[in-house]
Amino acid sequence: MNANVPLAERIRPTTLDELLGQQHLVGKGSILRTAIEHGKVPSMIFWGPPGTGKTTIANIIAHTLHVPFFQLSAISAGVKDVREIIEQAKNKPGAVLFIDEIHRFNKGQQDALLGAVEKGIITLIGATTENPSFEVNSALLSRCQVYVLKPLEEKDLVKLLQTAIEKDEFLRKKKIELKETAALLNISGGDGRKLLNLLEIAASPNPSQEGASEDPATLVITDEYIMRIAQKRIALYDKNGEQHYDINSAFIKSIRGSDPNAAVYWLARMIEGGEDVKFIARRLVILASEDIGNANPTALVMANASFDAVNKIGYPEANIILSQCVTYLAASPKSNAAVVAIGEALSAVKKYGDLPVPLHIRNAPTKLMKNLYYGKNYEYSHSYDNNFSPQEYLPKEISGKKFYHPGKNAREEELRKFLKNLWKDKYGY
Repeated sequence: MNANVPLAERIRPTTLDELLGQQHLVGKGSILRTAIEHGKVPSMIFWGPPGTGKTTIANIIAHTLHVPFFQLSAISAGVKDVREIIEQAKNKPGAVLFIDEIHRFNKGQQDALLGAVEKGIITLIGATTENPSFEVNSALLSRCQVYVLKPLEEKDLVKLLQTAIEKDEFLRKKKIELKETAALLNISGGDGRKLLNLLEIAASPNPSQEGASEDPATLVITDEYIMRIAQKRIALYDKNGEQHYDINSAFIKSIRGSDPNAAVYWLARMIEGGEDVKFIARRLVILASEDIGNANPTALVMANASFDAVNKIGYPEANIILSQCVTYLAASPKSNAAVVAIGEALSAVKKYGDLPVPLHIRNAPTKLMKNLYYGKNYEYSHSYDNNFSPQEYLPKEISGKKFYHPGKNAREEELRKFLKNLWKDKYGY
């Protein structure tokens, strides 16, 4: 294989047994593996972060089933390309069409696939880093199974490094000692492709290896060496991988940290990099609840309005709307109380199981239910002073357990005082 072919492509697995990670999908006895082994797979969509094996599994399916395999990238392909492949597939039973970044197909492009998928002319395999519930037409989604891929675990990433060093026809000719892996693992963030790209950069001909090894014939990979290489060679925003999640992380953390200047800078980096406007706007809606919440309830209204607006307007005018929203959210008071509340409540559900609903707040639409005391002694809040009655709403096993902890900000201090006045010392407000 040509040395110019990226390392990730050179060592791409061709069988399920060679694949690292995603054992919940392709491990022994799993649904997808069983379907592949029986030679009958449904149309499907792989949803997960970059570098987790979406393209690889699609290739393995085609290789294992020995069927014609067509591949398109939604970035560059159009309806014409889709129709041409469908025509070819009519004479190739069992043909698989793999579409990378299928979320970038518009409604017309996705609609062009419907008939062929429904009639079985093609088995569609789509790959997306975005939630298919938002980005894939409901008609197409209903014809596909959705499989969620997870970031690769540390043990899989280490194994991937070792495999590359030992088996790649070019790297195995070099004398490479993998002394430390923390930097490689941290920078890759569970992205196998990013991990291999960085390894290849570190092992490239004539890199600056000063201090990397006492033996000039040996490249000793250390955390310090990888950090130096990464800072020099990985600096551009790549919406298809690489810095996509790093810059998005900096963007979100800048807003969370109430720095509108940094936030609008990282926004500009994403815009200049060609980032999907909906990707940015959707994360602002999430952040408005996750990091601001009841400290400024208007933040969610603003973010949601911005999401609707940029979908109608698009680039370049959407830049202004995004800038307004980003600077507003960054300048808003912050609270993660909503995140903490639902997190603690979910933990309680897992810990205590399906606790029974107290009888007095159960619904009683039938006479039988009323005879079983459903709804008995329920106190209608609006019939009492201040529209409040201090009755029990939680199962007795967790009575008095507080999930919502108002943040230390002006708005939530008002909520804290209001709740304390109502509940006195029950919840410790």
